[in-house]
Amino acid sequence: MVSVASVAVSNAMRTRRQIELAQVRRVAEATQRVLLRGVPARLGPVRMASMYLAAETGAQIGGDLYEAAQTRYGVRMIVGDVRGKGLPAVRLAAAVLGAFREAAHYEADLVEVVNHCAAAIERESTGPAAVSQDDAEDQAEDFVTAVVAEVTDSFEIQVVNRGHPPPLVVRNGKVEALKTSTELPPLGLEEFMTDSPPEVEIFPFAPGDRMLLHTDGVIEARSPDKAFFALPEALEAAHPCGPSELLDRIHRALVDHTGGYLADDAAMLLVERLDDDGR
Repeated sequence: MVSVASVAVSNAMRTRRQIELAQVRRVAEATQRVLLRGVPARLGPVRMASMYLAAETGAQIGGDLYEAAQTRYGVRMIVGDVRGKGLPAVRLAAAVLGAFREAAHYEADLVEVVNHCAAAIERESTGPAAVSQDDAEDQAEDFVTAVVAEVTDSFEIQVVNRGHPPPLVVRNGKVEALKTSTELPPLGLEEFMTDSPPEVEIFPFAPGDRMLLHTDGVIEARSPDKAFFALPEALEAAHPCGPSELLDRIHRALVDHTGGYLADDAAMLLVERLDDDGR
C-alpha cells in the first residue's frame, strides 16, 4: 500500500509540474508576443516574414527581439538578443525596440540609429529599475547583440553589426554570410569600442535575393547527440518558396534536429528583395 501510494503521489506531482510549466510557458510566449509585433508581409520593395520560438523549458522569458519599419530612408530592421533571461532581459529588449522604432524614422545615418539603441541600454542599466535588481554585478554587464540593416532603392543593403551572428543571404539558391570587415562589441559594451568609429557596410541585394536575420538560439540549437543546427544547409534546402513557408520549413527542420526540445529562445526575420515592379 505504501508503494502504491508513493507512486500515485509521484505521478500527481509530475503531472502538476508539467501543468505548471505549460502555464508558465504560455505566459512567457504571450509576454514576448506583446513585445514583438508581427512584421507586415510587404514593406516597400521587400516581402517579409518573422518567427519567434519559445524555449521548451518554459521557465523564463527570453530577450530575443526583432522589428522592421518602412522609413523615408528605406526599410530598416533590427534583430537582437539580450544577455540573460527573465524580466530584466525583457526590460532591455523593450528599451532597445523603443529606441529603434523612434530613431529609425528620424536618423538618416544607420549608425546613429544604433547609437540610440545603445544609449537606451545605458539609461535602463543605470536608472531606477536597474537599482532595484538584486545582482549588482549583472547590472554592470547588461548588453545586447544586434544587427541593424537597411534595404535601399539602389539594390543594396546597409548593415551595422554589434556582436551578433551575421545575416545569411540566399542568392541563386546559394547561401553566404554577410560578414562585416570590422568586429564591433555588443550594445552596452561601448568601452570596448576601438578608436575608429563604427561605419555602415554595404552589400549588394538584388531582386530575388533573400536575407535571414536570426538569433543564436537557432544556430546553437543542438541535437540529442550535441550537434549544432546547420542553418545555412537548412536554408538552402528550404529554398525556393514564399517567406512565411520558408520559415515554417526551417522551423520543422529545427524541431526535427533537436527532437522537439529548444534550450533557448529563437527569432528569425526573413527579407526578400523585389524588383521595381514589385515582383
